[in-house]
Amino acid sequence: MNHPVNGPTAPVEATVHAEGTRPVIRFERVLSRPPQAVWRAITDREELKAWFPCDVIPEAWRPGAKITFPFRDNEGPTLTGTVLDVDEPRLLSYTWGEETLRFELTPEPDGGTRLVFTDELDRKFAARNAAGWQICLDALTGGTSAADAWKGFFDRYVAAFEPALGPQVGPPAGHEQQG
Repeated sequence: MNHPVNGPTAPVEATVHAEGTRPVIRFERVLSRPPQAVWRAITDREELKAWFPCDVIPEAWRPGAKITFPFRDNEGPTLTGTVLDVDEPRLLSYTWGEETLRFELTPEPDGGTRLVFTDELDRKFAARNAAGWQICLDALTGGTSAADAWKGFFDRYVAAFEPALGPQVGPPAGHEQQG
């Protein structure tokens, strides 16, 4: 079941697919840049620093390669992952700790790119992660979010996702006030 989230004050875009053992949150965005430029934004370590929530250090972008994800300023644990699928510049999928992230890039007629981003995760973290990815994807697409946006997004995602997924967990300890 897909549950769109709509809020009166700020756009909230994630849907959740709740069938199966683990739910998948999904975002879809259209970027003005061509697929190759978006590919660089999702694979180049320096470009990732502008929008991804932690550093991304892959051995290589090929299936089976290991990835390390240290959080900046010790804001969280260092996660590890494995590259699952690579089809440049159309598809990139890898594990991020216990989650599976997938980026699908499709060329748009105007030269831009349609990005479909999904995160397969533990059901209790769906609202928390959707709020965080909303802000990260705003940065990837050149937008910005207000400093207190996370809490508003989180509250709306909790309201939308709890009926299908059950109780939702908020930010990690020490991050309660972050936007």
